[in-house]
Amino acid sequence: MVTDKPDNFDDEVSPIAFYLDRGLGVPTYLQLVHQVDYALRLGFLRAGDQLPRIKDVTRSLAVNPDTVMKAYRELELRGIAAGRPGVGTFITQAPAVVGLKQMAALQKKLTTWLAEAAEAGVDELGMKALFTAALRDFSGGGAASRLPGRAEARREGGAA
Repeated sequence: MVTDKPDNFDDEVSPIAFYLDRGLGVPTYLQLVHQVDYALRLGFLRAGDQLPRIKDVTRSLAVNPDTVMKAYRELELRGIAAGRPGVGTFITQAPAVVGLKQMAALQKKLTTWLAEAAEAGVDELGMKALFTAALRDFSGGGAASRLPGRAEARREGGAA
């Protein structure tokens, strides 16, 4: 017996659902690329996982299909994903991630820091500025060699 599947039936449900922050000032396609990158680094996406279909993303976010295709092409250029015609786009490479227990402990510490910043009267934009400045100082002041991938990039003559 053969049955027809409705158009909205997904054989494979992607482990990531994209969202947009239209007030962020970051192009839509880059927001999608960053979300994939963050999901990989947090362990939510792994090699072999399928990204949402372009038509599903365009429908849920009300964006142009070219925007989603541009994001997926960028992921392909970075060597993170590959498209399979007629099948979808899949993660091909994922960075090594820190263990779940370590990530949870680090997130708890960061949440404590955020609460302290809020108690001091720092708003969200101020928190982002502080974190970005601290990360820049950490990366540029000798501590850069402690960041994974930094020392390797310098040895190969590139910048991380």
